[in-house]
Amino acid sequence: MDKWMELIPETIRSRYELYNFSSAVEILSQTHVDAFAEIMSTLEQFQIELSDISEKGGNESNVPKRLSAQLRPLGWKETEISGDLVVRLLEGKTRKVPSREFQLKHFISGHKIDYVKGEVAVDLEWNSKDQTFDRDLYAFRTFFECGVISCGVLITRSERLNAVFDFLGYEVKKKYGASTTWMGKLLPRIHARRHGGCPLLVVGITPETISDWKGE
Repeated sequence: MDKWMELIPETIRSRYELYNFSSAVEILSQTHVDAFAEIMSTLEQFQIELSDISEKGGNESNVPKRLSAQLRPLGWKETEISGDLVVRLLEGKTRKVPSREFQLKHFISGHKIDYVKGEVAVDLEWNSKDQTFDRDLYAFRTFFECGVISCGVLITRSERLNAVFDFLGYEVKKKYGASTTWMGKLLPRIHARRHGGCPLLVVGITPETISDWKGE
């Protein structure tokens, strides 16, 4: 077992698929102790039901609602980052006084993360189009490069849930297709550095989180 895994409680390791990029777990556990404890407690208590998986689309799924019910009362807030860029042109040998200065309005705009507290961000993608990961990773990157966060946690579906989808039938399986947000679509994007090096703990939701799943 990797050293970083020892920093995560066994109750979490046994229920989720976990990946640690750029020492996110070490940063969380040593630098953001309270936030790390809240995230671990949330993952430990987090449960879904088969009805959450088989529910028809159209409205927000119960799965993110369940996560919000745990994190919002603890002060984790949806946060959007925006900013203008000041550009200065410095001429000559001294280059102390700008010869021209102007501002690019809305240079940073529209990047949003579901749960932010202090310097830690958490996001969940349960069943969106897989391109949503590009948006999420760019948001983590922007928050990180602007010094707003020092690390993040991204939660999505583990491939192991496919056995549950098969059990629930064709219509459910079709809803959770290969082009939706699941671990197999996320990891290649992270390996391609689309997160810009922002330290990330990646968490995959597995069948062990389903309270009424008894296996096939």
